[in-house]
Amino acid sequence: MTEENPDKIKKADIVVGIPSLNEADSISWVTKQVDEGLSNYFPHQKAVIINCDNNSPDGTGRVFLATRTKTPKIYLSTAPGVKGKGSNFYNLFLKVKKLGAKGGASVDADLKSITPEWLKCLLSPIIEGYDYVSPIYLRHKNDGTITNHLCYPLVYGLLAQNIRQPIGGDMGFSRKLVEYWLDQEWTESTREYGIDIFMTLNAIRGEFKLAQVNLGSKIHKPSAPKLNSMFLQVTDSLFHFLSENKDFWIEKREIETPPLLCDVEHKVGYQEVIIDPEKTKKDALSEFEENFQIIEKQLPQEVRSQIEKIFLKEKSLELPPEIWPKIVYDLFYIYHINSNKKSLIKVLRALYFARILSFLRETTKKTQQEAEQLIQKQAQLFFAKRYYLINKLNKAG
Repeated sequence: MTEENPDKIKKADIVVGIPSLNEADSISWVTKQVDEGLSNYFPHQKAVIINCDNNSPDGTGRVFLATRTKTPKIYLSTAPGVKGKGSNFYNLFLKVKKLGAKGGASVDADLKSITPEWLKCLLSPIIEGYDYVSPIYLRHKNDGTITNHLCYPLVYGLLAQNIRQPIGGDMGFSRKLVEYWLDQEWTESTREYGIDIFMTLNAIRGEFKLAQVNLGSKIHKPSAPKLNSMFLQVTDSLFHFLSENKDFWIEKREIETPPLLCDVEHKVGYQEVIIDPEKTKKDALSEFEENFQIIEKQLPQEVRSQIEKIFLKEKSLELPPEIWPKIVYDLFYIYHINSNKKSLIKVLRALYFARILSFLRETTKKTQQEAEQLIQKQAQLFFAKRYYLINKLNKAG
């Protein structure tokens, strides 16, 4: 790790991290909003802004350090060749601990909708004694598909936590939680895009004090170009945690909803997301054909027949919400007992594409609010069917 600390900061009360890779065109704006938020709402706290970077060749670090701020700044970078959002967070957490900060927050480097009030919402609960603050956003019904159709329903269904954005990207955290995160197992996926779900899951497992805040609109660079790798890394991180910690979540639970503690006033509307149905279908069919034969014999006959009908016979990719939980649970069960995990996650990615296309058809004439209700109902189905998976795991020992 390399470090530039122009003001020679050795102690801080609050740290705000901005993880990045090639964000020279956007990081200055985000840094200014963070600086204004810290100056307006936390003038008596000793704060520092840290850009935790992946040695960006576009000069992200130079732009960050050159941005004029009242708050001192530190630039951290992974070594050349070391990539991954999780690697950035690992360096950030080490620095939070070294600075002796009470806690902090992290915001994405490509945000266009961030306002100074975001810092008030993310940090105030931490100062008041909460350990983890996760965001709620106003998002287009086609945005956040990994969240909507996998992470949110699984966190809701198995961990019984109604955390709407478990991989939101913008969050607050206490020093106690940072130290806990550093003590956990960091897999290869955790050091990449699997970091956000890793943080949420471990905050739940550690029984830390959780809260949510409504940040309004999240407008940022499109995620589509990195969606394929993101799905693989997030899913592996999620499934690995669930597999290693089944004794924690397998107990009977009731749904808990962390309190909503802050609601930003400035909301600018949705960032429209366009999905190309033909390309999505083509990608799904191709990936399915490449990987399905590796795991097909391990699936229950009923589920295998449903999947074959959707992908091989009709090629409709019509995957309704009623059967989606059972399919995900069956594939997780295979992940839990099987060593060929990458091929399995690729099959799940093909099925996830089918679920996206089905949701797109289901919500064509529905409003954002009506689409959100369907996402909530889907999560409730995952909770209602959790014993389908639990019974399989209990029988397997």
